[in-house]
Amino acid sequence: MIAGNTKFLHLATLPKSLYSILARPEASFEYLKTLPDGKYQLKGERWFYNVGDSYTSPEQERHTEFHKLFLDIQMILEGEEIIRYSLIDSSNEPCYEKKPDLYILENPKINNAIYLTEGDFVTFAPGEAHQTLCMINVPQKVRKAVFKVPIDII
Repeated sequence: MIAGNTKFLHLATLPKSLYSILARPEASFEYLKTLPDGKYQLKGERWFYNVGDSYTSPEQERHTEFHKLFLDIQMILEGEEIIRYSLIDSSNEPCYEKKPDLYILENPKINNAIYLTEGDFVTFAPGEAHQTLCMINVPQKVRKAVFKVPIDII
């Protein structure tokens, strides 16, 4: 997991491949904030991102997921959330595949959390369990961009 803020991208210690994605004008915080909901993929690129609104809720109501084929970059465009996560590889933990490359853990072992607000981002490599959209004090709307980056281009 790597976390940072889009205003200080150079401080995030991102691998060159991820830095080059987030440094593009078409992936900048300012640009992403102007987009309507939807899926976006730049011509010739294998990575893509989704922009949309979601709602936070109590952590007890949130599922914990991981991926095997894609790295996630989750960027907050508006609002705030807590993402709970684990630093262990969850790839072999009991789970089920809800949809392609979205594995839901049956008995997650989550012992870390990060508070994110506008402009913040966090990455989750394949196997890194994460529980997104946990509320701060009360449920609220959060607008996010979620990048999906194939692991072989990292």
